[in-house]
Amino acid sequence: MDIVTLLPQFGGLIWTLLAFIVALSVIVAIHEYGHYIVGRWSGIDADVFSLGFGPVLFSRVDKRGTRWQFALLPLGGYVKFKGDANPSGGTDEEAIQGLTAAERRRTMSGAPLWARSATVAAGPVFNFVLSIIVFTAIFMARGVTSEPLTVGEIYDLPSQQELQAGDEIVAIAGEPLPPFEDAGFDEYLDSLPVQETLEYTIIRDGTEMVVQGPYVHVPLATQVLPLSAASEAGLEPGDVILGIDGRDIVDFGELRQAVEGSEGAPVDLSVWRDGDTLDLTLEPRRVDEPQPGGAFRTVYRIGIAGGLFFDPATETPSPVDAFTAGVGQTGEIIRGSLSGLWHMLTGAISTCNLSGPIGIAETSGAMASQGTQSFIWFIAVLSTAVGLLNLFPVPVLDGGHLCFHAYEALRGRPPSDRALKVLMSIGVTLVLGLMVFALTNDIFCP
Repeated sequence: MDIVTLLPQFGGLIWTLLAFIVALSVIVAIHEYGHYIVGRWSGIDADVFSLGFGPVLFSRVDKRGTRWQFALLPLGGYVKFKGDANPSGGTDEEAIQGLTAAERRRTMSGAPLWARSATVAAGPVFNFVLSIIVFTAIFMARGVTSEPLTVGEIYDLPSQQELQAGDEIVAIAGEPLPPFEDAGFDEYLDSLPVQETLEYTIIRDGTEMVVQGPYVHVPLATQVLPLSAASEAGLEPGDVILGIDGRDIVDFGELRQAVEGSEGAPVDLSVWRDGDTLDLTLEPRRVDEPQPGGAFRTVYRIGIAGGLFFDPATETPSPVDAFTAGVGQTGEIIRGSLSGLWHMLTGAISTCNLSGPIGIAETSGAMASQGTQSFIWFIAVLSTAVGLLNLFPVPVLDGGHLCFHAYEALRGRPPSDRALKVLMSIGVTLVLGLMVFALTNDIFCP
């Protein structure tokens, strides 16, 4: 095999690994810093703050005696508090022997229950805080759709149209336009006649006029999802699908219906891109989509998102509105993750929905390739997932330690050392088993 042909693949692999390491490092750093700083505020000293495992590449000791270090394997990190036997916890009996009461108070095992619980919980909480901050910032940057609906950037289309950026849309096909945020806005668009050209009543420079424009929901790919059938077939954002399986289409809904009806069989697309027509063949993939109320529906998708043929003009939301949206987005990710996990456990949806390190790395690279904002959004989503995972009541995870603390609060004493060792062994087995299962999904799931 010619080595030159391998260079693009090698470059893509390096890009994927780099994006994965950056995303994971940011999330781990925030998680571990949450443990560290709340522990410090609670009077618990830290011996080591490490990003990565294995041989130490660089380290320094601060004035508090904490060693900050970067290690060779960038696949996680840890904080080792004073008196801990290892980064996972446990008490180093030899290390705490001979300490005064004041010195023992500054160890993890010698700290009061409230301090230990706050320190453990801080890691996942900081992950959620990172997600909320990122989502809030992105919502502020993206803005919210202006009212009345105003044309922003218009996508290149194969059909002629007379709309311009800055036009305020009053009516379409003679039907007055409802507010964009109105609950019935989508129903309004769906009720419009499905034809290649429609009449738009607009206000331009203070004058009301009627101009011609394309159907509102042209089969336009406003977004191509990473690792999807569309992405692998070469579809790009901005592509317009002119036909499917030899049949011309005007409405994005026609494309969706044809893909859903394919039952996974290959479909032939006629695609318009920058004045040229391309012929692409791809195989729709089975997807379990969440529905209102927490249920899931199994459908076939090619992995593109549609929308209007223009980007609506936006305005900057208030910080309160953006923050509220950021909290809501984080909560929705948590709700969707829990619902998906439950449906996988009950067999309602495929376990292939669970991705492992390979799948996450591939998604990291794909999102990074789509731009900085997409990559940062992905980091926020992954941060929420990591925070949620760590709260599961599994020994060795933060949630398991919080369960031990709850037991101590109820019984007045912590679990015995023997019970802790058994439970920690079970926890390690469960976590490793989950990792192997997820890795198997990455390799064998379609």
